[in-house]
Amino acid sequence: MRKVHDCGGRNLYHWEHRGTQGKAVPDLLIVRWTKNSLCFPVASVLLVIKSFTGAIAIIMPDAHILGIESSCDETGAAVVRSGQEILSNVVASQIATHQPYGGVVPELASREHLRAMVPVVRQALAEAGQTYRSVDAIAVTQGPGLAGALLVGISFAKALAFALEKPLIAVNHLEGHIHAVLLERRRSEDGELDFLVLALVVSGGHTHLYLAQLQENLWTYRNIGHTRDDAAGEAFDKVAKLLGLGYPGGPIIDGLAAYGDPLAVKFQTSQIKHRDRRDHGQPPTEDDGPRFDFSYSGIKTAVLRYVETENLGVAIEARRKALAGIGKPTLEDYLRLSDRQILDLVASFQRSMVNDLVMKTLAAAREYEVRTLFVSGGVAANRELRSTFEREAGMQGLPVFFPSRALSTDNAAMIAAAAFPKFLRREFVAMDFSAEAGMALR
Repeated sequence: MRKVHDCGGRNLYHWEHRGTQGKAVPDLLIVRWTKNSLCFPVASVLLVIKSFTGAIAIIMPDAHILGIESSCDETGAAVVRSGQEILSNVVASQIATHQPYGGVVPELASREHLRAMVPVVRQALAEAGQTYRSVDAIAVTQGPGLAGALLVGISFAKALAFALEKPLIAVNHLEGHIHAVLLERRRSEDGELDFLVLALVVSGGHTHLYLAQLQENLWTYRNIGHTRDDAAGEAFDKVAKLLGLGYPGGPIIDGLAAYGDPLAVKFQTSQIKHRDRRDHGQPPTEDDGPRFDFSYSGIKTAVLRYVETENLGVAIEARRKALAGIGKPTLEDYLRLSDRQILDLVASFQRSMVNDLVMKTLAAAREYEVRTLFVSGGVAANRELRSTFEREAGMQGLPVFFPSRALSTDNAAMIAAAAFPKFLRREFVAMDFSAEAGMALR
């Protein structure tokens, strides 16, 4: 496909294929086999166009979207072309800032976003070969997340959009994690999806199950499960802190678990049978159905009780002090400071967490007869979680897709990608929108 000329302010593209003819209908382009090649306006066509042969043709406007992400402890900016090509993806991590506290301190996170936002955005534009004025739209995370952190990104995006007279797109952070998978699927040779899709979004702040559908370029979501207390990633971080292993706990536990016996300590995860008390008093809806909720405060407490019963406190405090004296501990440092009992404990904890996430997700997939499974979010980078999902889902004949590890954690490329369908629908926000710390995904 090549651009021919501008016609009445619209870009016209020439799609040439021997033995084809095209027919344009509102918001949809259908490619049929005949003998002509035609000139199509494609300012607002669907991402995926199906021909009579069942093949997929992708025809889309050449739109560059600047994405901005600041929902928690990473400042991100990225430029993504047409929802599928990452031109840049810059992330400024705050791990060093929050490490001494064993978790994210909201006020410090907001201050670090203020320091990093301008240089991160400038670097993202420079790496993409773009300027502030050359991008077609600006997308920013509206929620959920830390209110102060969200406001930094939103305020900056508003100022840019106002000064440059660019459209502004508000994006749900959870939808961004789902589009991290879609972003890389669109670049694969076989990018077609079978619906219904079940998406597990699992990270330090979220553990959710969504049924996802696509109709006329509009993604819709239905929540069929969430955590009642701690998110999965939060449980990893708290257990790592409890054992004197430092922050962030997920990557540390993932690395150490391979050296322990996952069957050494028996942990049970919660099997929830009653409705969420927060839903009591609300009338049932037509979407009510079986739910698959999670709970991880219990296993965290079980680890604490094991530590107390086995009198591990002295060894844990010694490990904490030793690691504090090492600038950037490596896996070898953690292994040197961890005895067999701690390695077995870590491996057993991770095995229980992974089994619970996998079994409940696959039970939901069977109940709702889904055809495709997505697993995204920071915890999706866990190696045991990936391998277990691939093995168990494969036994059920269910294809499962993950984002690359770089796109599993918070980043702005997923925000820009999630904004592209909204850009095609011209779903822009007014300047008076604000952060929603508890924003739901629908």
